[in-house]
Amino acid sequence: MAKSNLKIHFLGTGTSQGIPVIGSDHPVCLSTDAKDKRLRSSILLEKNGKVITIDCGPDFRQQMLRYNAQRLDAILFTHEHSDHVLGIDDIRPLVFKAGQDMPVYGLERVLSELKNRFPYMYAQEKYPGVASLIEHHVNSEAFTVADFHIQPLHVMHGPLPILGYKIDNRFAYLTDVKTLPDHTITQLQGIDVLVISALRKKDKHFSHLLLDEAIEYAIKIGAKKTFFTHLSHHLGFHSQVDKELPENMYLAFDTLEIDLS
Repeated sequence: MAKSNLKIHFLGTGTSQGIPVIGSDHPVCLSTDAKDKRLRSSILLEKNGKVITIDCGPDFRQQMLRYNAQRLDAILFTHEHSDHVLGIDDIRPLVFKAGQDMPVYGLERVLSELKNRFPYMYAQEKYPGVASLIEHHVNSEAFTVADFHIQPLHVMHGPLPILGYKIDNRFAYLTDVKTLPDHTITQLQGIDVLVISALRKKDKHFSHLLLDEAIEYAIKIGAKKTFFTHLSHHLGFHSQVDKELPENMYLAFDTLEIDLS
């Protein structure tokens, strides 16, 4: 039986501030190249007419309008930082259209934080028009949602344990990464497409990979193609940096689409 097409849509590829940064006169923030305009990092996966996203940040509404979203079957969360969860209220139109609550997946700690930040979505007597969530705690075991086979990947965001995800054993998404445990590297060996974060080129960061560190991990993993995301303006112009990368490694950009047939 032929494999189903897995389509990957980059909704956003920027850091928590996005690009351009408010009030910045950095040359990248002033760039007229569309590939230097980056919303907060998120990705959308499509297969067999089903749609899921990984993370749901503050640009979610804008991203889904740009994608022309007509449905959303589930949200996978990597971690609880604001640039990855603050768009959750904007799922309302899609929940109302589907006529059913939204399944959300993440570490128990992350889902508990959603309850703390959005208590009105969990209230027994809800304000009219509030969407509801169906929680699914994720650990290390693989699971299936909306036709997608999901393998959680444990990674470290500085001192914070977070999740990446391997989808259908062909695609992996790792954002906000600083270190990868050996067992996670083993799980990723030879994958078709790897997406991994790369904050900037220099000035070490306590919780994010620099570009050369991300390249080193990509070489260890040996993906057929690697795309770097969660990029800050300090990385440089897309058109310049993309040319400097090793073979089969690329900078991702907003609206990039990959079709794994």
